[in-house]
Amino acid sequence: VQLQASGGGLVQPGGSLTLSCVASGFALNYYGIGWFRQAPGKGRELVSCIDKNGGVTNYADSVKGRFTISRDNAWNTVYLRMNSLKPEDTAIYYCAAQVPIGGGYNFWRGDRYDSWGQGTEVTVSS
Repeated sequence: VQLQASGGGLVQPGGSLTLSCVASGFALNYYGIGWFRQAPGKGRELVSCIDKNGGVTNYADSVKGRFTISRDNAWNTVYLRMNSLKPEDTAIYYCAAQVPIGGGYNFWRGDRYDSWGQGTEVTVSS
């Protein structure tokens, strides 16, 4: 059971990146996915999440209107499209998978996740 996050890099303010989270060893369509980030010297922050079917999404206030989460279960992949990037978006981004319990998720609790990816670094700088 493994998640692989990729797509990070160096981008100028106002630029865009798309992060990918690919699952191997299990079918991602049973899992809700959260994208987290951790900036240097700061705590981990939930950026966005999506339920297993892709019908329900949520975003942190800091990224609403700029980031879009989506998934393609046929490809076992969840994406995070990041537009209008700002220097404060600089962080290591992680994806994590969570099986719903009783039909529900708790995306904000890190200990509710069953698997974490290794992280991909995003740097927004001119």
